[in-house]
Amino acid sequence: MATQNFGFRGLRATASAGVGLAAGAAVALALQWPAFHALRARIENLERSAQSQRRSNFAHQQRLHWELLSKAMDDPELAEVLDAYDGTVPPGKQRQFLFANALYTNALCYYRMGNMSREEFFGFARGMLQNPVFREYWYASRPHRATLVDTSEEARLGRMVDDLLAQLEDADTDVWWVVGDPPID
Repeated sequence: MATQNFGFRGLRATASAGVGLAAGAAVALALQWPAFHALRARIENLERSAQSQRRSNFAHQQRLHWELLSKAMDDPELAEVLDAYDGTVPPGKQRQFLFANALYTNALCYYRMGNMSREEFFGFARGMLQNPVFREYWYASRPHRATLVDTSEEARLGRMVDDLLAQLEDADTDVWWVVGDPPID
C-alpha cells in the first residue's frame, strides 16, 4: 500500500509541475507580447516603406525611359540605335513608332502603379487603336511582344490589346467606342 500512495503523490507532483510550467509560459508570453506587437508594427512599416520605394523607383524609371525616347525622337542618329525593325521603317515613321511606344508604355506604367484600372487601360487602347500610326506600330512591334514572358502582366495586356484590335477590325460598325468587352477588374 505504501507503493500505491507514493504513485498518487508522484502524479500530483507531476500535475502541479505541469500547471506551474503552463502558468510560467503564460506569464512569459504576456511579458513578451508588447515586444512582439512592436516588432510586428515595425515590419509592417518597413514593408510600406519598401513598397513606396518600389513605386518611386518605378516612376523614376518611367521618366528615364521617356527622356531616352525623347532624345531618339529628336535626333535621327540616336533613333537609329533603337531601330528594331531591320531598317524597314523610314526614320520619320520610326520616330512616330517611338512616340507610340512612349504612349503605350506610359499607360502600362500607370496601370502597374495602380493609377489606372484594367478597364481604363482597355479604353485607352481602344482609343489609341483608332489611330492608323498606332495600329501600324502595334503590328510592327508584335515580334517584340512575343519575347515577353507569357505569364507577365505586360504580355497579358498585350494579348488583350491584340484581341481588341482583331475585334475592331472585324466590327462592321462606326461606333468603335462600343467594340470589345472591357475586362472586369
